[in-house]
Amino acid sequence: MTFHIVTLFPEMFESVLSSSILKRARGQQLLDVDLINFRNFTKDKYRRVDTPPIGGGAGLVLKVQPIRDALTSIPNPGKKILLTPRGTPFNQEIAKSFAKEQHLTLICGHYEGFDERTHHDVDMMVSLGDFILTGGELAAMTILDAVARLIPGVIDEASPEEESFEHGLLEYPQYTEPYEIDGQKVPDILYSGHHEAIRKWRLKQALQITKTHRPDLFASLTLSKESQSLLKELDEPSQPDWEQHAIQKGKKFRKP
Repeated sequence: MTFHIVTLFPEMFESVLSSSILKRARGQQLLDVDLINFRNFTKDKYRRVDTPPIGGGAGLVLKVQPIRDALTSIPNPGKKILLTPRGTPFNQEIAKSFAKEQHLTLICGHYEGFDERTHHDVDMMVSLGDFILTGGELAAMTILDAVARLIPGVIDEASPEEESFEHGLLEYPQYTEPYEIDGQKVPDILYSGHHEAIRKWRLKQALQITKTHRPDLFASLTLSKESQSLLKELDEPSQPDWEQHAIQKGKKFRKP
């Protein structure tokens, strides 16, 4: 997959592209990132890409011509995405749809934003949320990272299926050794070796975490019969029979 990033500050991407998963994905030729400085396309003799807004007002507005010509220079831009506060809030579903593209162009704003006519040159507008950044570069990095990890081969194929926002839920709790730290213990069910019981326990925990921390997400869920049953168990004072049975059978796996 190829990202074309139209920006005034391509140097901002050097660190993120030379580290961790993105570095490895590029090395394996699963990901290509084309950084395009649209200042190189300005026809202004002083290389300006911005100008005060017509009619007055604070700040400087990005001109149409440099951005439009930069986009035209890309042989295959794919879907062109303008990063702007008026855009659709970015989420995991959008990330998954972007990951299906062979080419994706992200256009980073700066200063007081874009000349209104720039909006007619793109296929979609996207926002990270209801806050303002100094420019679109950090938003582009976030989208790049979120999408790249969904490209087949970039990370373990099983990993995305268990993460937050998959299936509309936040992720279940995760634990590492040792078994006990300062009186806090790893739940015994995780040592049971009973894969189906562990799956049910994790689903129940994910439901509880989502309901507690993201009631907006929880309200939008369509709950299966299993999920409804597990939610009822959360209000019961004792462990359900299936959980107790799995723990008892798995005591030999438990670590002191």
